[in-house]
Amino acid sequence: MRTLLLTGPGGTGRTTLAAATALAAARQGTRTLLLGTDRDDTLGAALGMRTGPAPALVEPRLTVWRPDPAQGFRDGLAALQDRAASALDLLGAARLDPEELTPLPGADDLALLRALREAALAEAHDLLVVDLPAAPRALALLAAPEELRRCLRRLLPPERQAARALRPVLGRLAGVPLPTGALYETAARWELELAATEAVLADRNTVVRLVAEPGPAGADAVRTAALGLALRGLRTDLLVANRVLPEDVPADSWLGGPLAQQRKALAEWQGTYDVRTVPHLGRDPRGTDDLAALGAPGAAPGAVPDAAPGARPGAAPGADAHAAPVEWTVTDRLAEDGVLVWSIPLPGAVREELDLVRRGDELAVAAGPFRRTVPLPSALRRCTVDGAALREDTLTVRFTPDPGLWPRGR
Repeated sequence: MRTLLLTGPGGTGRTTLAAATALAAARQGTRTLLLGTDRDDTLGAALGMRTGPAPALVEPRLTVWRPDPAQGFRDGLAALQDRAASALDLLGAARLDPEELTPLPGADDLALLRALREAALAEAHDLLVVDLPAAPRALALLAAPEELRRCLRRLLPPERQAARALRPVLGRLAGVPLPTGALYETAARWELELAATEAVLADRNTVVRLVAEPGPAGADAVRTAALGLALRGLRTDLLVANRVLPEDVPADSWLGGPLAQQRKALAEWQGTYDVRTVPHLGRDPRGTDDLAALGAPGAAPGAVPDAAPGARPGAAPGADAHAAPVEWTVTDRLAEDGVLVWSIPLPGAVREELDLVRRGDELAVAAGPFRRTVPLPSALRRCTVDGAALREDTLTVRFTPDPGLWPRGR
């Protein structure tokens, strides 16, 4: 199964393009599931039908699903209360009824991650098209599984669970039930769920497609989004330039200025990305006929091939290729320079906006408004940081072996 995540600046027709992309894939014979994220039924407005928490058939081979975050939040909290019943009774706490619960901030994002995981693992379709939120929120959402797993490991280290067998004995000696076991069991379940979601995002058949209107604001937003995706190691396949004006606009028309801006942005994008253009219909697309008229690029299921030798990090693949894996590679240059080099593709990064901090066996990388903390590969944990450089959209970090930790003879 292939997963296609669509995002981009707000107000650029992202939801419409997600619907058009799913429709194009379905009409090419691919069993497609279109997953919506907005509380408002913007996806239904584009399709010309109502969508909701029950999957609905749009036409043969195309199903649409818009999960209800409120219901998911109520179900999750009710289950949590059941699991923590002994602790709640011990504290004399009054349980909350599902009917009185309203989703807290962030419930929408958790519901989307859960739905993404369930849909991808169900394998009932060949293609999953996800209408993600606008780029800033989408980037935070895509980072959540990895960051939450890291927090769980720091707050509840797995090695501390080794004493779980003693807790029933301690509970009998104390005469009261201990909630610690339930806490670790809950953390372990969250760890499994987050790991499954992270695996879907990291899968070689998962790609991100950017949607933007060509122009100065769109160019800035695409540059920022591409940097955030690269820092997360997420693959991109296409940049869809939406609402492109026709070339036959009269020179004295007021559209001449916007058309000139579009031409300039498209020329810049085509030197960096695999760009597909979608025309402006002169109206808001409504219904499957309008969506088909857009001619949005589809997405065929299939495995992503290995990166071609010598391919530029972060470069867009050819028209018929899937996205190449984004890898942070370690190069052994001990014989030549006495260092190991960790290469991190960061297209669009600016040297003045980069920051590196090593903390134990982890490296925190900040690029522009984004930050990611990653564990060091095993070989680099026995080294000290010797410096870093940014060249040709790649950050290279040099590591020198620590004589006290490096194996003798190496």
